[in-house]
Amino acid sequence: MVASMKFNIERISNPSLEQRIQRRLDSLTKPQGSLGRLESLALQIGLIQSTDMPRVESKAMVVFCADHGIVAEGVSPFPAEVTRQMMANFQAGGAAITVLCRHYGIDPVIVDMGVGRPTRNFAREAAMTRAEAEAAIARGMSFADSADLLGAGEMGIGNTTSAAALLSAIAGLDPSETAGRGTGLDDAGVSRKIDAIRRALALHRPDPADPIGVLAALGGYEIAAIAGLILGAAERRRAVVVDGFISCSAALIAKAIAPASLDYVVFSHRSAERGHRAMLDHLAARPLFDLDLRLGEGSGAALGINLIETSVKLYREMATFDSAGVSNL
Repeated sequence: MVASMKFNIERISNPSLEQRIQRRLDSLTKPQGSLGRLESLALQIGLIQSTDMPRVESKAMVVFCADHGIVAEGVSPFPAEVTRQMMANFQAGGAAITVLCRHYGIDPVIVDMGVGRPTRNFAREAAMTRAEAEAAIARGMSFADSADLLGAGEMGIGNTTSAAALLSAIAGLDPSETAGRGTGLDDAGVSRKIDAIRRALALHRPDPADPIGVLAALGGYEIAAIAGLILGAAERRRAVVVDGFISCSAALIAKAIAPASLDYVVFSHRSAERGHRAMLDHLAARPLFDLDLRLGEGSGAALGINLIETSVKLYREMATFDSAGVSNL
């Protein structure tokens, strides 16, 4: 399990390879740097893959689904059974994420991490045992071979409460700064969510230096699995595109376990959920876009995968000034 596992995660820094990739980027038939973030994406993927000719041959969106005992505190306007119903919708191809996956040629991988078997109500007891948290991380790691470019998605009624609690615990922020409306809470519902997180933090006193302990106290099975996906992908030198608030809370855990793992993460977007900006700031992450998304499922990550594939195609397929016979200043 994670507590005894030695992660073999290397930083992607490679000055000579970076110079070769940058030299090709600068030789393409365009003004230097004119493709902006698309150029830095191609560079990151090349460094992750350890090659000056990166490629995207397979794409998968791994959507982890789980239920949360914290819904007993009235922190969601939707009942817990919606998690199961939405997982069935994913499998039937009728959800937003499956439409996006079809459109972009991404293989959807739907994973039941605890649908109908919720974590415990963390306002009253730890959400998981340490062993359960470690097992969920290990299961997430097992999906790192799903493709050479991975997306991380999730579904779980109540999981914005876990994500907000994890941010409060790791970053030392009051829940009033991290807890938002989730799937559409009114003001009274947001107040209940803030109160539930405050009670949980007082009960568990999670130690940011012990990320597995924080995760076990406050997290969800699907959040643990996404953290595992990030860690497993980093070991295999594969990029992971994370979605919004919940997926990024898993990145908080992955970073605390193995800081180098974030070299392999692309942050797709800044969501409309309160607290996500603070979460991204804590991660020192610069998302690709801000479209006021707050759906989850991996919807933003699918858009991010498309941008990465676009950046790699431009890098590989554009002519150079020499090959096209175009004058270069």
